[in-house]
Amino acid sequence: MIKLTKVALATTAALILVACDDNTNSATVTTTPVTYQVTLSNLTNGQPISPPALILHNSGELWRVGETASDALELLAESGDSSQLQSSNIVTSSALSTGPVLPGETTTVTVSYTNTVSYLSFASMLGNSNDAFTGLNKIALESFAVNDSVTYRTLAYDAGTEANSESAETVPGPAAGGEAYNSDRDDRNNFVAMHAGIISGDDGLSTSVLTYQQKFDNPVMSVTITRIK
Repeated sequence: MIKLTKVALATTAALILVACDDNTNSATVTTTPVTYQVTLSNLTNGQPISPPALILHNSGELWRVGETASDALELLAESGDSSQLQSSNIVTSSALSTGPVLPGETTTVTVSYTNTVSYLSFASMLGNSNDAFTGLNKIALESFAVNDSVTYRTLAYDAGTEANSESAETVPGPAAGGEAYNSDRDDRNNFVAMHAGIISGDDGLSTSVLTYQQKFDNPVMSVTITRIK
């Protein structure tokens, strides 16, 4: 009987230890967020680029060439305000640069989510323009492993929401200081297209207060995405 009791006690103690170990293990399990570091460089001579807002999402897209710009994209392309894009129902996570990216400058933004996501996007306004913007649209992330990195060159698009008069009243950037956003759409082409570029007063556009300094060629940004976690 004594031997049986000792065996029973030993077995009970072992079960208690196993139970304690199981509880400890389950309590210490944590989820490491998936994290991307995005480095963005402004390649233009005279176009300040509005603070990039990095968006992680699993569906949808920010724009499509040949289709009408959303209200959120219009606000961004005319004023640099990305708040509506960040609050879109497709967004799972977002992160905003601390400020604009000036010509020749580089900024880095880190964006995370608690689980893997399908896409990364961003859009930013070219400040010395009526409604020019640049960005990355629906970049696939699912195959990215930690330390994987890829570099893109971004192009300039015309949101098709405001006529490209380049006037002091309608260009919000430092070269003009005009109105940032107007809900009226007066562009004869109400759809997103590749941007034809700044014409400027130097080229004979009578309404323009811009000069050759604000002209740009594609690409307008260099963007490197690295998965760091």
